[in-house]
Amino acid sequence: MLRVMTWNIKTGGRDRTGPGRLDRVARVVAAHRPDLLAAQELRGFDSGGVLAGFAAAVGMEPHLARSCFGQPVAVLVRPPLRVVAAGPVRRPFHHAAVRVTVATDAGPLTVFGAHLDPYSGLRRRVEAGWLAGAVGRAPGVGRGALALLAGDLNTLAPGVDHTDRVARLPAAYRRRHLRRDGRTVETRAVARLAAAGLVDLYAALAPGDDEGPTAPTRHGGGVEFSGMRLDYLLGTAALAGLARSCVVVRGGDTEHASDHYPVLADLDLRPA
Repeated sequence: MLRVMTWNIKTGGRDRTGPGRLDRVARVVAAHRPDLLAAQELRGFDSGGVLAGFAAAVGMEPHLARSCFGQPVAVLVRPPLRVVAAGPVRRPFHHAAVRVTVATDAGPLTVFGAHLDPYSGLRRRVEAGWLAGAVGRAPGVGRGALALLAGDLNTLAPGVDHTDRVARLPAAYRRRHLRRDGRTVETRAVARLAAAGLVDLYAALAPGDDEGPTAPTRHGGGVEFSGMRLDYLLGTAALAGLARSCVVVRGGDTEHASDHYPVLADLDLRPA
């Protein structure tokens, strides 16, 4: 069984003041031992050996994509998984996106780690289109290709009434989740990925739980959130058929390590 996790660790696990949070992040990762970790908001991880130190602490191999405008993202891989290809998704994302392909007993699995634009719903929809195209080019045979999109998509799920949770936001943050008419909730980025054939693993395997909010945590800050599911694991149909569980990890160090909770799924796959 392969375990995958996505987690926005908030500004590289460090704040402007106070002690760093990266040790808490590492403890959560060590406790759950994902084989593949898609991590976002890796501020400072692209210099000074921070990424290498964190990867060593959790026993994983890192693959980072730098950002021109925002913060880097990475996918980390735990041995004995064998990486057969890795690199950035070369589009002008606000943050970044990275792809890593590993060998499994069912064929190549490609994981895309991404962090979509936090400010503009229209921009998120464009970025989602870039990701849908990248997923469509993942190794594999047509509908049987194994691919997973993991990350902070900064978008509420379509098909759900979000009126109350958006209304609770301060006006400055409410605009991020409304379309230009100022009334309609912006869900088009996730809808675009669903239209491309990607399956929301949490919605498929763990419905309820107030739609599984992933932000904010209890003590990690997050005034821009109001109990919102913004972090996703989205799989191709073939990959979704191999998913056995999908949960939002709460409690313990997760309440202080970031303003987002990690999302964790188990896949019926094994290293090749």
